[in-house]
Amino acid sequence: MSAGTPGAGSPAPVAMPSAGADAIRSAAAAGGGQAGGELGAGRDGTDARALLAYGALGLPLAFAALPIYVHVPRLYADGLGLSLAMVGAVLLAARILDAVTDPLIGWANDRLPRRRLWIVLALPALAAGMLGLLAPPAGAGAGWLFALLVAVSLAYSVATIAYNAWGAEVASTPDARTRFVASREGFALAGVVLAAALPGVLAAGEGEAAGLARLAWAFLPLLLVFGVWTLWRAPAPPQLAGADAPVWAGLRGALGEPGFARLLAVFAANGIAAAIPSATVLFFVADVLEAAQLAGLFLVLYFIAAAASLPLWVRVSQRVGKLRAWLAGMVLAVAVFAWAGLLGSGDVVAYGVICVLSGLALGADLSLPPSLLADLIAQGRRGERAKPLEAGACFGWWNFVTKANLALAAGLALPLLALLGYAPGARDAAAVAALAGVYGFAPLVLKLAAIVLLWRWRQAIEPGHTRPGPLPRSRRGKEDRLKRGEGA
Repeated sequence: MSAGTPGAGSPAPVAMPSAGADAIRSAAAAGGGQAGGELGAGRDGTDARALLAYGALGLPLAFAALPIYVHVPRLYADGLGLSLAMVGAVLLAARILDAVTDPLIGWANDRLPRRRLWIVLALPALAAGMLGLLAPPAGAGAGWLFALLVAVSLAYSVATIAYNAWGAEVASTPDARTRFVASREGFALAGVVLAAALPGVLAAGEGEAAGLARLAWAFLPLLLVFGVWTLWRAPAPPQLAGADAPVWAGLRGALGEPGFARLLAVFAANGIAAAIPSATVLFFVADVLEAAQLAGLFLVLYFIAAAASLPLWVRVSQRVGKLRAWLAGMVLAVAVFAWAGLLGSGDVVAYGVICVLSGLALGADLSLPPSLLADLIAQGRRGERAKPLEAGACFGWWNFVTKANLALAAGLALPLLALLGYAPGARDAAAVAALAGVYGFAPLVLKLAAIVLLWRWRQAIEPGHTRPGPLPRSRRGKEDRLKRGEGA
């Protein structure tokens, strides 16, 4: 599957171990100081405490997102008896309605650019909605699913758009923007790993529905602790004057900037490729690999590999540029995931390898596109682009595309599987082959399209990219002596 939940991922399968926590700290520090990425102040003066405090809210937000896109379809189809076609239709309708509101939320954020205030208002609604969605009353049907999906997604959007805009505005240099995004996505991956691993643990042998209900209650203290950490300790975003453009003019202005429009198109193609496996991974593991008991392990492998790869992608982006680093991640994802559709019953080791390597590729998808967007926003405000860009409007469209991708994946892939004769628990060869084909091969075409578009539009998205070479040895030695106070 994809980690379309924390951000935009590449296709593949979703208590954070200490290795994962170390990866988060490394991701936050990567890109600062010397090439070693030591934890401490970066070249722009941003220290690790500020990076970690900003990134903290990413954990509960991602924790909330994964069950919505991975576990909810199975919960309402298997646990409450709704048909796959009905669940897919409800997901599609809710995602479309919710996605349409995201640009409006972004516009409202620019009218009142008080990022912390928006987050404070959204988090209680998100907590209440998660309880209702993951612990539904007996007899809850399609109407309950639709209403709770819309409520949770609206609260999630308000918090996420303000949070992402905050990160884009608080960093002053391109490298700092990458570090803030890496910190946020590192915490997000920790949240995804927790959300992937806990349902089985919390179920305690009582079934998936019991585990998800307890997961909803476990979400509340996580949201409180990590939310307060970010709101209280993260560096304050700059005080900006509210935008005064009318709704459509403000939203259209963002799409009118060629670099943003093209980056958004690549993000969309890449995101749909990621969302199809995300919506079908649990069915694939259960009915193609016949290893449902290992689903949580596969997800944990995938996301821990992604977290561990964040420092790597930050450093690669410093060497070759963010766009080329993202392109390399996409190529790696295609080369690895092309084999997933060929797997069959019992191929759990091979699938585990695919999960790990796809997770490495996911790190590029999570850290680099939002950093490219933050660079575009900064360039627009400095007058280096044809039109200025407002962070709220840009991230509103960004969320719109993310949710439209997930809506199309769930709303088309699940009914398509039903049309092809697949139903959960199927053992018919043709039905299982249909599931393997939709899961493994359909995303590759879209991923290849994203690669072509990113390369074709590279000058509009990241114009005139140059990176300074390393200092000559004599000059570097002289600068090091000066820093130590030893004179020239």
